[in-house]
Amino acid sequence: MPHSLAKEVRRIAKERDVTVSKALVSLAEKGLQAEAAARLELQSAYQGFLKETDPARRSAAGISLIRTIFGADSIAEDSVR
Repeated sequence: MPHSLAKEVRRIAKERDVTVSKALVSLAEKGLQAEAAARLELQSAYQGFLKETDPARRSAAGISLIRTIFGADSIAEDSVR
């Protein structure tokens, strides 16, 4: 484990008054939960894009899908509109 990560885990363990092992387990659980939530968000955005039939709404759903995949700042707003 990189030194900086080990130092952060020890800090969290001390802050929460638990062992380093328990802190690692807690951080791993939170990471898995975050990954599952991101997967659900991606599936929802993808399904919304596939189900949309109205061109304007499909475009908006596509932009939402792109932002879900690449991040909120992945598409610049069109300043001409």
